Amino acid sequence: MTHEEIDQTAVAGRVKWFDPVKGFGFVVSDDGGPDILLHANVLRNFGQSSVADGAAIEITVQRTDRGVQATQVLKVEPPDLPENAPLADFEQIDPEVMAQAVLEPARVKWFDKAKGFGFANVFGKPEDVFIHIEVLRRSGLADLQPGEALAIRVVEGKRGHMAMEVTAWESALSR
Repeated sequence: MTHEEIDQTAVAGRVKWFDPVKGFGFVVSDDGGPDILLHANVLRNFGQSSVADGAAIEITVQRTDRGVQATQVLKVEPPDLPENAPLADFEQIDPEVMAQAVLEPARVKWFDKAKGFGFANVFGKPEDVFIHIEVLRRSGLADLQPGEALAIRVVEGKRGHMAMEVTAWESALSR
C-alpha cells in the first residue's frame, strides 16, 4: 500500500461549481471544511465530461500541499429539484410511455450550452435525438462534448425524438 492510498478519504458533498472549459471545479463537503478541487481528468475517469452545479457527489480525496483534491469520483446524483416540476416538453406524453423508455447507447452529435440544447444519435438509428439543457441538468450533467458516449432514454415528443434522461455511458453500465 502506498502513502497516497493510506491518505485517501471518502467524502460526500455537493458540487459548488464545475467549468469543463477551465478543466476544474470545486466540491463542498457535507461535513464542512475547505473547498475540494475536482479536476476534469478525475471526472473523466468516472466517465463524465461535466457535472451539474449542486449535484450530490461522493469522492475520494487526498490532502496535498496545495489543499484538498478529489482523486476519484465514486457516485454522482442530480441536484435536488422541486417535486412535481415537469418539463413543458413532456407534459403531453403519457407517463406509462415515459416509464417504458429504455436506456439506449448514443453519441453526442453537438451540444451548445449557451443555446440550451443539442443533439445525439442512438447507435443504429439515423434520426437525431433532441437534448434540452434542463434534461441534462436534471440528469446531473452540465455540458456535453461532441463524440461523448451516453446512455439516453428517448420518447417521442413535440420536438420529435427527445431525450428524457441522459447518463454518462460508464455510469449506465454500472446500473
